[in-house]
Amino acid sequence: MPETLTVRIGIAAARELELQVDDPKVVSDAYAKAIADGDAVLWVTDTRGHEFGISVAAIAFVEFERPQERGVGFGRS
Repeated sequence: MPETLTVRIGIAAARELELQVDDPKVVSDAYAKAIADGDAVLWVTDTRGHEFGISVAAIAFVEFERPQERGVGFGRS
């Protein structure tokens, strides 16, 4: 099973929308296409099948975050 990644999209109104996605390339490609085509809305589907429409003009940034490995015990990291 592929690892799940977190996508955080910053909205110009100082808010973020955080989604879990399986393939960040799908999101980055869709964002690039929306900008190139002059689309008003970026549509993203999360790992649970929920669709989100985000105003392209309101997007301030897109950040991709890989899951962090958690340590075990009390040792230094």
